[in-house]
Amino acid sequence: MSDSLKVTALRERMERLQELVEFTEHCQKQIQDMYDSLGWSQDDDPVKEPMELCPYDPGHRIPVRSMEKHKASCYLTKMGYSPEEQAEMCDTSASYVNTSVRSFTIDKSLQNQVILQARSAAPLMKMEGVFWQGQYSYEPMDVPQNHKRAMCDLTVADRLALYDHVIGVLNQEKAVNASGNEELYVDLVSKLKKAEQQNEPKTHLELMAEMRDYKRRRQSYRAKNVHITKKSYTEVIREVIQVHSEELARQWKDEREEDDQEKEVEDEAREGTSQRHRLDERRSRSSESRRSRSRRHRSRERSRDRERSKKNKRKRDSRSPEDRHHSSKKKKKRKEERGRSRSP
Repeated sequence: MSDSLKVTALRERMERLQELVEFTEHCQKQIQDMYDSLGWSQDDDPVKEPMELCPYDPGHRIPVRSMEKHKASCYLTKMGYSPEEQAEMCDTSASYVNTSVRSFTIDKSLQNQVILQARSAAPLMKMEGVFWQGQYSYEPMDVPQNHKRAMCDLTVADRLALYDHVIGVLNQEKAVNASGNEELYVDLVSKLKKAEQQNEPKTHLELMAEMRDYKRRRQSYRAKNVHITKKSYTEVIREVIQVHSEELARQWKDEREEDDQEKEVEDEAREGTSQRHRLDERRSRSSESRRSRSRRHRSRERSRDRERSKKNKRKRDSRSPEDRHHSSKKKKKRKEERGRSRSP
């Protein structure tokens, strides 16, 4: 059974192969007919552009003119960057050309070397405030091309080590460049005196300084201040007196303004004190008048009470004993009624 199955499978494969051969021959015949109808030949091809193999993918054959661009994109694709991330990337080196901004490029080998040096200098055990060896990466990593990949691939200790390395290299370059410009800060006068004494050959800066001093000593340079040199002695003294008089007038004016302000402050203070005295007097008068009025009112009430008490006494004396008895009964009835009304 197994041999028969193998034979049938082989026959089917041969049939499929024969079909493919026939199909390719038919396509080639159609292409040849098209060339014949157009009057072309397959051998007369235009100038062929030289092609090269991509170093990152042998299956890519790219023209020489676009090989550099393809290398960059193919390298990023092999590293796992998506087309969207590649579109967001841009080369910023052109922005720093002919500027004072310094740039630094780091590759994979240098990155791994810096991380290894920092890890070897770190302590073995965990300590507070210091990165230890366990916080550094052990396997070599590709140089991240964007911020997201740097945060994912590199640890905090790795990023700090790379930052310190870049800052140190740039500071060294700055120091070297500053040492090359020391001639700009040299005291040229002392240097010229030493040169005259020792008869040494003069530098370009010294010659320029001599030319500058020579131009300053010329009569044409000194005569440019015409508004001073062309005036007579009396005119100059007149201007000096005018400047002094204007200054004195300004000072007198300031002193007058200060005196006027002090007078205004004193007048305001006096007016305030006078108003206070007036208010105090009015208050004292009003209080005295109120007291006198209250005294008069009290005396009048007392006199009225006295008169009423006298009248009541007279009425009581004029009444008969029966009336008195009747009035006492009325009082008792009123008291009883009041007690009843108060009781629940």
